[in-house]
Amino acid sequence: MDRRELGRLLVRARTRVSPDQVGIPAGSRRRVAGLRREEVAVLAGISVDYVTRLEQGRGAHPSASVLNALARALQMSDDERREMFDLAEVASPRAGHVPMLVRASILRLLDRLEDQPAIVLSAKGDVLAWNPLAVALLGDFSAIPPAQRNLAWQRFLGDPGRVAVSSSEEAALAAAQTVSSLRAAAAKYPADTDLRRLVEELRTRSPEFARLWADAPSQVWRSHRKTVAHPVVGTLTLDCDALEIADTDQKVVVYSAEPGSRAAELLALVKVVGTQSLGADAPS
Repeated sequence: MDRRELGRLLVRARTRVSPDQVGIPAGSRRRVAGLRREEVAVLAGISVDYVTRLEQGRGAHPSASVLNALARALQMSDDERREMFDLAEVASPRAGHVPMLVRASILRLLDRLEDQPAIVLSAKGDVLAWNPLAVALLGDFSAIPPAQRNLAWQRFLGDPGRVAVSSSEEAALAAAQTVSSLRAAAAKYPADTDLRRLVEELRTRSPEFARLWADAPSQVWRSHRKTVAHPVVGTLTLDCDALEIADTDQKVVVYSAEPGSRAAELLALVKVVGTQSLGADAPS
């Protein structure tokens, strides 16, 4: 691992990105070009101390999830991302394994979706990337350990968080769809060790998952409607559409509301609340 060059790359990337590019108020007392380390830490979901140590060439070996978070926060190009992974000596996904790295162009797309919450999912349901409005709506994904940042894991073993269901029938349908999508991924990527480990843990620890795994047919994730119980604005039901990303088996999931509807008004309020929270977390 070339810590010195990795640190230099991170500094160059940080000084190139302006606060307005990532939705952070610039303030009147800014003394540095680009972003502050504190702001990078907030955007990437890691500690300021870790960012500092990485830039100074003395940090611990970063994981692929940390590098991916930094690439998104710093809006790196594909070439910069590849150089960062090479310098950190973190291998790219191997053939036959679920693609886990999100292309820079998709990360740029997320940032352009300022009025719609959006996340990127892997073929096995990992939440790989998200925009600020998705955090405002659904909660801080960076606070969840990477191994648990998975829709199937959270549904059967974790905390449902803000996602709500209106009936037991809706809950059963959502659970069956989650398992069916995971079955489809397991059939396509039989050599992926992380996928096999996830399925084995779910089958061992969740009787409901084990039953559905034995009975549910394979099918891919479908668009639907989702109800979210937001702690500030209340309950809102949104359209939830999945856009396929070519060659990666990843999906951009976008949440939206019909213009002029009550849900659209509440979503606009979620944006205001989320912007205020991000501004409060970032130093002036």
